[in-house]
Amino acid sequence: MTPHSPTVPALRREALRDGFLHTVDLLKQRRADQIGDGDIADYVALDWLEWNGGGLRVTTVGSNLCRQLVTQQR
Repeated sequence: MTPHSPTVPALRREALRDGFLHTVDLLKQRRADQIGDGDIADYVALDWLEWNGGGLRVTTVGSNLCRQLVTQQR
């Protein structure tokens, strides 16, 4: 999390974590419009997503989280 971003409460962070793989899938399908504005803001605050040229992309932190989540599903 960046020093100037608002903190995301632990329960909210867990809910976002649980839905992150689905969010990434929506981004891959170019369906970011199906991601809630509040979710996007929180994902950006957590440094899991970032704005790039008017679009969203997964950060390095977000990519690492995806790998961890996929590993846990096995």
